[in-house]
Amino acid sequence: MIDADCNAHDAPGRLFETADHHATGQQCLKVRRGFAAGEVVTTFAVASRYAVPARMTMQVSERDHIRLEPAALALTNHGCDPNVAFDVEGQRVVALRDIAAGDELTYFYPATEWEMAEPFECTCGAARCLGTVGGAAMAPAEMLAGQVLAPHVRRLLASQKKLESQDGLS
Repeated sequence: MIDADCNAHDAPGRLFETADHHATGQQCLKVRRGFAAGEVVTTFAVASRYAVPARMTMQVSERDHIRLEPAALALTNHGCDPNVAFDVEGQRVVALRDIAAGDELTYFYPATEWEMAEPFECTCGAARCLGTVGGAAMAPAEMLAGQVLAPHVRRLLASQKKLESQDGLS
């Protein structure tokens, strides 16, 4: 395991550790202490900004993708039943439910990503598993329902629905 420092806005000490994911063998991010639902797990900053998505970027607006600082946050894996949400406007990670020390952090990738650079097959094992994770543009509406979606994803979905209703009038 590797210790992962938090940024200056976090509580003193190290909040995260990285580990091999039990099912995939890829790296994952675990918390060293518990968090209550609604609690801010950490804040983040923009390390760099891009116009197109890449494997380790996060979409923060209709056109902007960023690399996260602290960089360890990029190891937050996808989960169809996530325990955190990325508040891209407030630049913070918020617990969606109680999280125990040692738990892996997961978030719903289509909550921030419209179209992903590298779609993949989900292996999260949730009862309502998305299957193919490729961004909100590819996700069925029923899978997006009940998820905490970033404002830019909500705007893009609304725009898409508006276009679909106009297509129906032709």
